[in-house]
Amino acid sequence: MAGAGDAAKEYVAGSAAGVAQVVVGHPFDTVKVKLQAHNTTAHGKVYKNAFHCTSRILLDEGIRGLYKGASSSFIGIAVESSLFFGTYSQAKQLLQGNFEDGRPHLQVIIPSAACSGALISCILTPTELTKCRMQVQGKDVMHGARYSSPLDCAVKTLESEGLRGIFRGGLATLFREAIGNAVFFCTYEYSRYWMHNYLDSPRFSSSSHFVLAKDIGIGVMSGGISGMTFWTATLPLDVAKTIIQTDPNPHLSRNPFRILSMVYKRAGMGGCYAGIGPTLARAFPANAAAIIAWEYSAKILGIERA
Repeated sequence: MAGAGDAAKEYVAGSAAGVAQVVVGHPFDTVKVKLQAHNTTAHGKVYKNAFHCTSRILLDEGIRGLYKGASSSFIGIAVESSLFFGTYSQAKQLLQGNFEDGRPHLQVIIPSAACSGALISCILTPTELTKCRMQVQGKDVMHGARYSSPLDCAVKTLESEGLRGIFRGGLATLFREAIGNAVFFCTYEYSRYWMHNYLDSPRFSSSSHFVLAKDIGIGVMSGGISGMTFWTATLPLDVAKTIIQTDPNPHLSRNPFRILSMVYKRAGMGGCYAGIGPTLARAFPANAAAIIAWEYSAKILGIERA
């Protein structure tokens, strides 16, 4: 088990990963949230597709429209990623004590990732609620602009719905993070292990330039693929979460499976995967950036990893 100093460095490296993820991925996320909130209602589709949604945002609000709610994302994701990557690394080291072969093991990865995912859902629920409510505002929706900033959104939600309101969508977030992050880290650890095994063989150069390119390439591919598997596995839960958090009806069910059943009846399987285009388009570059930031921050901070 790492000492307190190494543990603190893991949390710092995780925070850097979160910031990189928001910078790259937030515009895609805004499009995804708008599609999920407005293309799954009983009134029919507001946007034809992701490109139509993006063009409407840029025409009506400019580039700033794509970064709506980003301030709450920066704060939430920095804290969330710090806890997530830090807790995962610590739990993995604790559970890996019985395995000295350097190979990834499902019985280590799954509980470490699922537990850290469940932990961060407590932070993600209120930050994503304010982010989503900011993102769904705009000229194309019937409710118009209700919030001037993420803080204004949080305050008004607390005033009108109480503490329970700010944690709307908590169950859907818990399921999404616990399941999704187990899938994410299983994909990351195994793909990274296999790529290193192949590229570390004698047939490839051992020059410093090749080693740098190899490390970046493995980080990009393992992070990008892992992000895509996360969202492929959990997008229906994310659709349910978005609807629960943004629907103005205070009596709407908070059970994600009831919401998905309702969406399926209205819009079929396509409704359950609303926003999959921008989600997968975001998943590869955003998670590749997060993994590169995490791995290189760890190297700069002197953290040794297998």
